[in-house]
Amino acid sequence: MTIRVVVADDQELVRSGFSMILDVQPDIEVVAEAGDGAEAVAAVRAHSPDVALLDIRMPRMDGIEACRAISAESGCRSVMLTTFDSDAYVYEALHAGASGFLLKDVRRDDLVHAVRVVARGDSLLAPSVARRLVEEYTRPTPREAPRPPDPRLDALTARERETLLLLARGLSNAEIAAELVVSDHTVKTHVGNVLAKLGLRDRIQAVICAYESGLVTAGSPPLGG
Repeated sequence: MTIRVVVADDQELVRSGFSMILDVQPDIEVVAEAGDGAEAVAAVRAHSPDVALLDIRMPRMDGIEACRAISAESGCRSVMLTTFDSDAYVYEALHAGASGFLLKDVRRDDLVHAVRVVARGDSLLAPSVARRLVEEYTRPTPREAPRPPDPRLDALTARERETLLLLARGLSNAEIAAELVVSDHTVKTHVGNVLAKLGLRDRIQAVICAYESGLVTAGSPPLGG
């Protein structure tokens, strides 16, 4: 199966370079290029790609706004590109629905790998990285009262809540299976149910949801700790 990609960057040389790297892969086809976020959204509407590679800083509409529109309108998954190594950009991009985040000095092989990872439905950031980012940006201030549990979590079974909690603490499926003493297949089922019931796209959004819902708070000790 060929992975269809839209590449969006306001610098033509950068855009062309990424397109050339991807287009020579036997399983990847660049179906369109875009010079700004608005063109990227239009290209996704026209070509229905699997992945959109979006520069964060672009004229007319930036990559984060484009990502938000693409996520709302389609099943296309977004990978964000930037020269700015800023946690704030990562956090904004994840909230907009991004499934990955890369710096523009990414190695050729890592770029190709990222597109393949995101296309198959996985997130590019390791759960532990996502957890660290979310802890930083959801850490309560000294005067902030503890947040009450989010009513969205009522849709989850007790075991699904446990699964979400373990996702938020950075555990892989294999580690969750060991913690819950169940099979990997059962964990995959629980993770899928969590994402479906909470309307989430991937594990990264599940981590964010766990913190924002009050299920997990910054600085929570690991299970058993």
